[in-house]
Amino acid sequence: MDAQVIVAGAGPAGMMLAGELRLAGADVIVLEKLAARTGESRGLGFTARTMEIFDQRGLLSRFGEIEISNVGHFGGLPVDFGVLKGAHQAAKTIPQSATETVLEEWATQLGADIRRSHELLSVTDKEDCVEVEVRGPSGVHTLRADYLVGCDGGRSTVRKAAGFDFPGTAATMEMFLADVQGITLAPRMIGETLSGGMVMVGPLPGGTTRLIVCERGTPPQRRETPPSWEEVAAAWQRLTGDDISHAEPVWVSSFGDATRHATEYRRGRVFLAGDSAHIHLPAGGQGMNTSIQDSVNLGWKLAAVVRGRAPETLLDSYHAERHPVGKRLLMNTQAQGLLFLSGAEMQPLRDVLHELIRYPEVSKHFAAMVGGLDIRYELDGGAHPLLGLRLPHVPLEGPGQPGSSTEALRPGRGVLLDLGDSAELRRRAAPWADRVDLVTATVPGPTAGCLGNTSALLLRPDGHVAWAAPGSFADLPMALERWFGPGR
Repeated sequence: MDAQVIVAGAGPAGMMLAGELRLAGADVIVLEKLAARTGESRGLGFTARTMEIFDQRGLLSRFGEIEISNVGHFGGLPVDFGVLKGAHQAAKTIPQSATETVLEEWATQLGADIRRSHELLSVTDKEDCVEVEVRGPSGVHTLRADYLVGCDGGRSTVRKAAGFDFPGTAATMEMFLADVQGITLAPRMIGETLSGGMVMVGPLPGGTTRLIVCERGTPPQRRETPPSWEEVAAAWQRLTGDDISHAEPVWVSSFGDATRHATEYRRGRVFLAGDSAHIHLPAGGQGMNTSIQDSVNLGWKLAAVVRGRAPETLLDSYHAERHPVGKRLLMNTQAQGLLFLSGAEMQPLRDVLHELIRYPEVSKHFAAMVGGLDIRYELDGGAHPLLGLRLPHVPLEGPGQPGSSTEALRPGRGVLLDLGDSAELRRRAAPWADRVDLVTATVPGPTAGCLGNTSALLLRPDGHVAWAAPGSFADLPMALERWFGPGR
């Protein structure tokens, strides 16, 4: 074997997966056909859940000073994301290029083997391994691994070569995305709906301005090269009446409103993550964030299996958990597209939703949906209110113990929070000490309310609650074996 896992694609999903695999001790090769990062940044900023994930891995400090905001939207309708008390606020203006740089440096420091100018050509899923044909600087060669993960984008070679179905709807319109310099425009951070379409304006660091131009009635084109700046400026003038043709483009791109979703995230030894599994209108900046979260869900499971610590059946939970997340993502981005990009016929619905969003519970619903904080995995394990959800940041107190649940997750291992100082709990968990960290601590009074009378919590490496006492039907050893393999 050349590696335990091969990852195709060095974007945010691929780099996050590589880091997660290495953090758990798995060997990984990342194949990327580009010789260097493009520097382009379709994604911008992080949602609240991605902020949590990066914090749980100690990555936030690598981004330097982060501008945060509780201003969000759903389909262009303002939503106060600050209604989600105790959660991270979303990060603004961090370009995807910076995210890719940070994640690649992290994965490389952990020992990931990243091979640029290596294009994956074919995939063969064999009984005992997966084999890929690769074109690299020295020619075409073959690599073998236990598993392959396609993180290679919406036109994924892995998805096509491995025969995944990718049903959905084709694009109905073309939209422009550009970063430019040399102009000053009033910010339109959540976009402005106009008679002929929608425009969005966001200031970026260094005097750069992000523009999005959506003109209704523009048929989609399959381009081999990016659109010209003249096309973008002309569309802007038709929509707004303003001439911005004198601006200097940094880069220009186009996108559409195609919506497609792989029917399965796993076929044998091949997996899909990120845009290779789901494509959609980039509404609310959810695409890159969902892709990163796919990788965090899959990474620890793959590592546990290839290192012989968990049964191969654990990998089935990846599709079971993330496919519903992808389905709901496509639902909410399609809804936002209808609100944002339709004409005057949609205005009555916009007005009704605008009224509803004034109610705090409705705002919480939309903020949690777009922010990725409402994801609950169906674990069939009991009635505890946190079961299957991600655990929010919880401060902890105890001699020699991590200062918070977030800090406890930094090593990328399971965490058993013993909040009742139970010797019996610690005894029963001892056979899993090589995979699960035991933290005996108390929660400071002002923050203990979110846990109620909880005496213990089992956290998976991705921060989701796998077992809780009281409230879980399963016995603790049963839960430990389900998620971390047999005890030793």
